[in-house]
Amino acid sequence: MKSKIRVVFLKELRETLREKRTLGFLAVMVLFYPLLIGVTLHQLIDKSTRSEREGIHVTVIGAAKAPTLVAQLRERNVTVNESGPMTEEAIGELLHDKKIAAVLRLSADFGDNYQAMRPARIELWFDSSAESGPQRRELDEILQAYGSNIASARLLAHGVSPVTLMPIQLQRYDTGTNASRSAMMIGGLIGFLFFPAFLLNMSSAVDSTAGERERRSLEVLMAQPAHSWELVGGKWLSSSVLAAVGVTLVLMLGHAILKWLPLEEIGMSWNLGWGGLILVCLVSLPLALLSSAMYVALAMNAKTFKEAQTTISFVMIAPLIPGFVVSFMDLKTAQWMYLVPMLSNQTLVKELAKSGDIGMLPFVATFLCSLIPALLVVAFASWRMKSEKYVLGV
Repeated sequence: MKSKIRVVFLKELRETLREKRTLGFLAVMVLFYPLLIGVTLHQLIDKSTRSEREGIHVTVIGAAKAPTLVAQLRERNVTVNESGPMTEEAIGELLHDKKIAAVLRLSADFGDNYQAMRPARIELWFDSSAESGPQRRELDEILQAYGSNIASARLLAHGVSPVTLMPIQLQRYDTGTNASRSAMMIGGLIGFLFFPAFLLNMSSAVDSTAGERERRSLEVLMAQPAHSWELVGGKWLSSSVLAAVGVTLVLMLGHAILKWLPLEEIGMSWNLGWGGLILVCLVSLPLALLSSAMYVALAMNAKTFKEAQTTISFVMIAPLIPGFVVSFMDLKTAQWMYLVPMLSNQTLVKELAKSGDIGMLPFVATFLCSLIPALLVVAFASWRMKSEKYVLGV
């Protein structure tokens, strides 16, 4: 680093670190995104395993009419509370308390229809707003199995093999691993961990350009014996430090949380090692350089601090758009995705979590797709800064 660039770099970095609000915002954002992902996945794990921990509680109205059903429910670790006749309002109040997963009500003519081999109606009452989806699905499976057993028994009683109703036998083989299945979901969540690279350096970049222009201190800085590329380069690197440090800490904290969570409880896993994470952090550094270059170039064109903030707030959303488009259109991973800044980082993490061995080309492409535009934007900003009319707005 040239001496004059170093002087500007240290001057801007020192001023940034003096701002307690900037450091506080940096700390909050470093913790916010990883903890948000951790809480989201923890809630998902908690909901998916709640039926195994707490069991399933069901109220059966008219249980004496179907003793085999009650026995089959209890064999599947379902707690059955037998009840007498209840009105619809009473059933609704019972479900509203959310202490039971569902209510099974056998029709008044259940026994007669069952003996006559006619369809015997069983009503399944549940509250869709309650967090008991997995429990209801398990109840559906039990009821389907109960009906299949009755049908098989009746066919055998008439000398017909139940196999007659199964002309084909379908066997499913899933070759997907836990890592590949979880990479799609977790890869999408962890993609947001790259967003701090565009968020943590905004205040520093705007203050060092539009802020100094508004305070009229930029004229004094330009009067110093330094080239425009040295001034812009120092401000650019100073702003990039916060984003680079922030996104690295966010990725490491997010990785630690994913390693700690019991993802195997929901058939998922996170197999990315610390070595792979370090490579991801290294190729993410140009992302911080690109965002800082964009912010410095845009803020130089603004006459006030607020004007620069407003302009940059719109530009900040742009890196998220390719990721949303790919997710919405459900596009498969392609080589061109490694040529789009931020989308390349998200794709890289997803593929690493899925297979683990993707070669060095995606790393190189991810690194260069952000670094080359960053250098071009800085060169353009340095060229524009040579014009006093442009910088001073005269």
